[in-house]
Amino acid sequence: MEPTLVILAAGMGSRFGGLKQITAVDPQGHAIIDFSLFDAYRAGFRKVAFIIKHEIEADFKAAVGKRMEKYFDVKYVFQQLDKLPEGYRVPEGRVKPWGTGHAVLCAKDAVDGPFAVINADDFYGPSAYKTLYDYLTGDRHENEHAMVAYELRNTVTEHGTVARGICQVQNGLLTGVVERTRIRKDGANAAYTEDGETWHPLDGGCPVSMNFWGFGHSMLEELERRFPAWLDENLPKSPEKCEYFLPFVANALIQSGEGCVRVLNCHETWHGITYREDMPDVVSYIASLREKGVYPETLLD
Repeated sequence: MEPTLVILAAGMGSRFGGLKQITAVDPQGHAIIDFSLFDAYRAGFRKVAFIIKHEIEADFKAAVGKRMEKYFDVKYVFQQLDKLPEGYRVPEGRVKPWGTGHAVLCAKDAVDGPFAVINADDFYGPSAYKTLYDYLTGDRHENEHAMVAYELRNTVTEHGTVARGICQVQNGLLTGVVERTRIRKDGANAAYTEDGETWHPLDGGCPVSMNFWGFGHSMLEELERRFPAWLDENLPKSPEKCEYFLPFVANALIQSGEGCVRVLNCHETWHGITYREDMPDVVSYIASLREKGVYPETLLD
């Protein structure tokens, strides 16, 4: 069955200071998501599910969705706080989304086979899409999944902290991933903090998850099955801020032996817009790729 590209685009971009999913990064007015969709189309993807919020629906469809309907079978999925298992309700004062695991779970009815997951505002590079598409359309066990890994030093910014999944890999398989939500650049390496005061070193060459995953359809059932227990454990600790991240479930499958995650090493340079100050670097990098002939002047317009 043909894989679906699931694009996480529900964030409003509070740190960036605007709707970064549709901010232009070239003179033609293309956003990062346009380059992602172009790369995905060239790789073979023909189905896409956009995960958005109702608040940005009109702007997003006008800027991206309607154009892509000419090239893809497009579905729209809404990540809402009240999409919870029966018997649960949104804690008073909660405005923060439930995280990437919840976002993908919201797409359960829009995905009918294997699927890839990306962030709308991350530039992953063309070969990454081809690698993952070939994996998802190849022979593999339903409970074998994949993750495209990048070197940490190639994924940090000069302008603040970032969140990354720090990975442990053995014989090409993921053995564990820890979500570090506050990582900063430290020369050729990096460092993370949990309390905002004490910083711990990280090797700049270590593999990290940039939320570029390839899943069998069974992952949707796993996300749904494990969500209530996660809520029971985490709501009492942090009712307003806890997040259900995809690596939590990947970790659980690995540790229980119910699934495995193959690591697909990527030699592309990742670029993203976490802060507005990141914009000039992204614009410059994309311009350099165009000069090399990697991208035409017109994408999927």
